[in-house]
Amino acid sequence: MALEFTYSSKKFDDMISVEEALAIIENHTVDLGSEEIPYSEANGRVLDEDILADRPLPPFHRATMDGICISLKDWETGMRTFPVFGEQFAGAPQQTLKLGSCMEIMTGAVVPENANVVIRYEDVTIENSIATVHADSITEMMNIHLTGTDAEEGEVLVEKGKRISHGDIGILTSVGKTTVRVKEHPKVAIISTGDELVEPEEKPLPHQIRKSNVYTLCSLLRDQGLEFELFHINDELEEIKKALDRILNDFNLILLSGGVSKGKRDFIPEALESHGVKKHFHRIKQRPGKPLWFGSNDRVTVFGFPGNPVSTIACYTVYCRHWLNRSLGLPSNAIHAQLTEDIHFPKELTFFVHVALSYEQGTVKAKSLRGNGSGDLVSLSKADGFIELPADQSHFKKGEVYRVYLF
Repeated sequence: MALEFTYSSKKFDDMISVEEALAIIENHTVDLGSEEIPYSEANGRVLDEDILADRPLPPFHRATMDGICISLKDWETGMRTFPVFGEQFAGAPQQTLKLGSCMEIMTGAVVPENANVVIRYEDVTIENSIATVHADSITEMMNIHLTGTDAEEGEVLVEKGKRISHGDIGILTSVGKTTVRVKEHPKVAIISTGDELVEPEEKPLPHQIRKSNVYTLCSLLRDQGLEFELFHINDELEEIKKALDRILNDFNLILLSGGVSKGKRDFIPEALESHGVKKHFHRIKQRPGKPLWFGSNDRVTVFGFPGNPVSTIACYTVYCRHWLNRSLGLPSNAIHAQLTEDIHFPKELTFFVHVALSYEQGTVKAKSLRGNGSGDLVSLSKADGFIELPADQSHFKKGEVYRVYLF
């Protein structure tokens, strides 16, 4: 049985499409600049330089096994027992192997001069300083990691524009990059609005609710490694204008929760425009999150999210994260997934349905989670993202593939 979704019939002449909204956001991304930071703080940041090999990797012929090293020439003369003269440890200077003998060698050690075969201990017995090899055959450079086979000196190891991973930290340290140039993060302010809101630790009065949207936004920003400051403004126009006067000068990305719909005390759009923040759009043909407000000036970018929790998360995930990724030079956070059931939804609005993802034989499956409207946070707890059902159709069939924006 197909899932049926409905919405009240309204005109959408004053709204833009999802595609138009994303295009506008794309056209108003910014160059955030770059900064030098220690490698120890670089995980998750976006590289703003190529990382080059400062010498060949590995920088010497390196043993990949514990065992003995010999010269292939001695093996080819028929030798199978070798006097043991010395040991080559990792971190010790290179020694010279005396032909007609062997040296014990440890994993990671530089291969001695004259040696070109490492035979693992499992294929050797050593008694009275005589090593006997039990292998039937050996090959030149066996169990040796050759100089420069991972990278030549000057080769690009990590490209500019990549988000730095745990493995990249190891590369940075291996080439001596104690500081690294990365894209700067925006200075972010998160503002809650509304007389009805109290802090989570407070006991709300019957007409009040605890804040949730701003703390959800905090969590989403932390996932991207971003820092922020929190503010709260009551629903008074002059108070909003006064607070914005300072915040707009101190931050370059502002996320507002609430106050952007068509209520009599939704003053945010008016207050922003009075401070010279140009509105690029307000209201999108979508559900949830129609009242999203987006604007900017030469110093700051502003997202005004609807007050309903699901709307806020959807608008951040689809639009604000897109702006952040593009400004940092990163790809989209979207993937594609296959519907697990039929969904019916009227045309004209793009529908962002929160879904739980699963994986079956290499295919990403999306199961829709029907909630109780834009205020239903509980239904989001089982979701992984929002699947985008386009506005130009009303019937979406099981097995069809659509874009999913991950939380």
